[in-house]
Amino acid sequence: MDWLSTINGFRSYLKLEKFLSPNSVEAYLQDMDKLQQFSASLIPQRKPETVSTQDLKAFIQWVNELGMTPASQARILSGIKAFYKFMLMENLLSHNPSEQIEAPRLTRKLPDTLNILEIDALIAAIDLSKPDGFRNKTMLEVLYSCGLRVTELITLKISNLYLEDDFIKILGKGNKERLVPIGEQASKLLKIYLEQIRVHLNIKKGQEDYVFLSKRGTLLSRVMVFMIIKSLAEKTGLKKSISPHTFRHSFATHLIEGGADLRAVQEMLGHESITTTEIYTHLDREYLRETIIQYHPRS
Repeated sequence: MDWLSTINGFRSYLKLEKFLSPNSVEAYLQDMDKLQQFSASLIPQRKPETVSTQDLKAFIQWVNELGMTPASQARILSGIKAFYKFMLMENLLSHNPSEQIEAPRLTRKLPDTLNILEIDALIAAIDLSKPDGFRNKTMLEVLYSCGLRVTELITLKISNLYLEDDFIKILGKGNKERLVPIGEQASKLLKIYLEQIRVHLNIKKGQEDYVFLSKRGTLLSRVMVFMIIKSLAEKTGLKKSISPHTFRHSFATHLIEGGADLRAVQEMLGHESITTTEIYTHLDREYLRETIIQYHPRS
């Protein structure tokens, strides 16, 4: 049985037998779509009845590591269990692979994520009257728009900006390059920063190609970015424990919870594999750009 037919049958089951609201049905179906994408990334053309317990555990673990909220994780697990219960009832399976799956342990604190209002509040709290204010605003917008690691942010180079094409080139872990779409807001701020702010710095030799520089014209440190974000959290009264990586988690979570393709988010984050056995899936640049435009809150 293919995924489309099975999911259509599952939709009818949720509506007619479980009497779920349209919103709940839609949420369950989106979760099954994520599972389908994940399964296809492991083995193309895989059918739902061939997904194993280990595959489901890997999927739940990946969702956990992305930093999705505990409530979202619980809902996804509930959807998986309902889906395979339905398949069992319809005699599409001889056993239920989700039976032994337990919710991820939440005693180990999951990374905090920020909602769009919290991100707006943090960025709005930046004092633009200070010399480094506009630089800091631009950095946070780029962090959130592109889902970068802090090291990727501070080593971002002007020669790797393709703003006319809405892309930036990132040198990630293991010196692996990737192209990441950049949203309109972050792109606009970058242009202003480069053309109106950065040009007035006395840039030290060897630092000329780096985008974000200190007031002394030198490369920023990771610690400096952490301190900027901590200071803004205190200023806004935010109680969550946040860091530059929180913006990366929020980027991924907002895209996925909005319905974005898992493989697209995986490539934009620079994760070569979802699990150690996963086949790397290449996606063209236009598809990644459309994903950002469609699902990112800043777009």
